[in-house]
Amino acid sequence: MSHRLKQLLGAAGMIALLAACSPETEAPAQPTPPPTTADPAPDLAAGPNLTGEGWEALRIGMTRAEIVEALGEDANPDAVGGPDPESCDQFRPERAPEGMLLMVQNDRLTRISLGDESDITTDKGLRVGDPAERVKAAYGDQAQVTPHKYQSAPAEYITVWSRGGGEGYIEDETARGIVYEIGSDGTVMAIHAGGPSIQYVEGCL
Repeated sequence: MSHRLKQLLGAAGMIALLAACSPETEAPAQPTPPPTTADPAPDLAAGPNLTGEGWEALRIGMTRAEIVEALGEDANPDAVGGPDPESCDQFRPERAPEGMLLMVQNDRLTRISLGDESDITTDKGLRVGDPAERVKAAYGDQAQVTPHKYQSAPAEYITVWSRGGGEGYIEDETARGIVYEIGSDGTVMAIHAGGPSIQYVEGCL
């Protein structure tokens, strides 16, 4: 091997050694993409789910005139909605879903009820026809269970207060909740959402 070749190989080895010992050059930082704007959380109370606050355009506390503006006049004006309609009336507006009944007391919406024909769900995804055990499992300790006034067990009422509420009969007009009325077959036969009138067991009574 010639002296010149030895010099070239030695220089190459030194360069390789220096490259191995030198710190790695950091890759140029990539520009940080702008943060994505998260979709706003859905307002369940204003969506298709029934809550103690209302359903879609219906809000507990709105006037009868506001109900009519949102969903139309009484679909069955000849029906009697209560013993004293001026103080308490029940009716289904023309554009309300089948199986929905509204309670108006002293010109204010106080309760929204769902019957057998309804497939509307509550904010827990529960609907008429669901088994009572599913309701209890969905709410856990929040569920207050009381005997049904007219039917024997397993018929019962499952009450859940989302605002206000408590033990015993609630009279606070600002309280909001849902009552699942369980029939003798152990399934939900009706759902009532709104204020203290959800405790009524016989229409306006």
